[in-house]
Amino acid sequence: MIQSLIHRLLKRRHFWRYASFDEVAELYASRVMRILAQQMIGLFVALYLYQRGYSLEFIAAFFAIMFAARMFIAYPAARFVAKFGPKHGILAGNLLYIPALIFFTFVPDYGIPALIAFAIFQSISMVTYDLAYMVDFSKVKHVDHAGKEIGYMQIFERLTASLSPFIGGAIAYLIAPEATMWFSAVFFAIAAVPLFKTREPVRLHQHLTFRHFPLRQTWRTIVAETAVGFDNFSSLGVWALFLAIVVFSVTTNEAYFIIGFFASITVLTSFIAAYWFGRIIDWRHGGDLLKVASVGNAMTHLFRPFITTPAGVVAANVSNDVVTTGYGMAFMRGLFDTADRAEGFRIAYMCCISMALNFGAALAAATLLGLLILIPDSAGALRLFYVAAGSYVLLALFARFRLYK
Repeated sequence: MIQSLIHRLLKRRHFWRYASFDEVAELYASRVMRILAQQMIGLFVALYLYQRGYSLEFIAAFFAIMFAARMFIAYPAARFVAKFGPKHGILAGNLLYIPALIFFTFVPDYGIPALIAFAIFQSISMVTYDLAYMVDFSKVKHVDHAGKEIGYMQIFERLTASLSPFIGGAIAYLIAPEATMWFSAVFFAIAAVPLFKTREPVRLHQHLTFRHFPLRQTWRTIVAETAVGFDNFSSLGVWALFLAIVVFSVTTNEAYFIIGFFASITVLTSFIAAYWFGRIIDWRHGGDLLKVASVGNAMTHLFRPFITTPAGVVAANVSNDVVTTGYGMAFMRGLFDTADRAEGFRIAYMCCISMALNFGAALAAATLLGLLILIPDSAGALRLFYVAAGSYVLLALFARFRLYK
């Protein structure tokens, strides 16, 4: 149904790629289902642990270790994608998230062992899926209209990401947090189904090698990707904790509903921003968009410590949604162009990008842990964390993609 709707909405406007639009439509449909499942619970993992009595220091250490471990998962995940293709990688990534969710529901009963099992399955799922998705989309995009295609993908993604926290929060409030995870597991089970009506977009049984890897033309983008990982952790798990502890001072099940509601009111701005930013990229202004949105992203983080009211939360969420969409789309377009230039090393390059992304997230979690240890007041530590985040995310400007020169 989702794939049919995408065809009706977009295919007439994509007259230049009738022959292979099926591949993009299938990727859109699969991505929507994945984001719906992931965002229903992704925003609330840290809050759930805090609600169950785990300290902020423990939560920060847990995420730091988990993200650091994901760096070592990237290589075997890349070998899997090289051998079996990105669609099979997406399928594996979706299916592996199901046992992760099941183990997470057992955390109240079994504690640390269930949490470790959750971390293992979720990490393998996230790394495999993200790497395979990036390889797949970078291969099937149309080079002359990549900005528009990324824009459409972002429209569906941001629309789904805006609504799913509210859905997940409502289920957690009305039923139980664990019920949200069971609903998510169902969506993960069907998220990869649309992908297998067409063949794999890359040659199978490839030999993954880093010999003669074009490091000179890729190293800046790899370093800049760490800023994306730092930003992701800052805008999801830490933000949910900040809202629950500092702004609303509520950690009951009501917190899921409140945070999900405020996360979902950005749906209109997400839609408009993704639509126009895709055109800006195709109009050869992606470099300007990357600069402006990256600075705006830093300013949004620097604004967060001063938020004390619901109106401030709305302003921060809207601002974050717009600037994250802007720099994310421009950055992704630059990554895809770099992958095209690194001929024969597409999967190897995406492997490095995955490692950098998780390094940035691990660094963010470690920064939060350090601040929590140094500053006794948890609210003060969370506020100071966003000062650090506002500084580090500017590293996205370090990329200097050749496409935008």
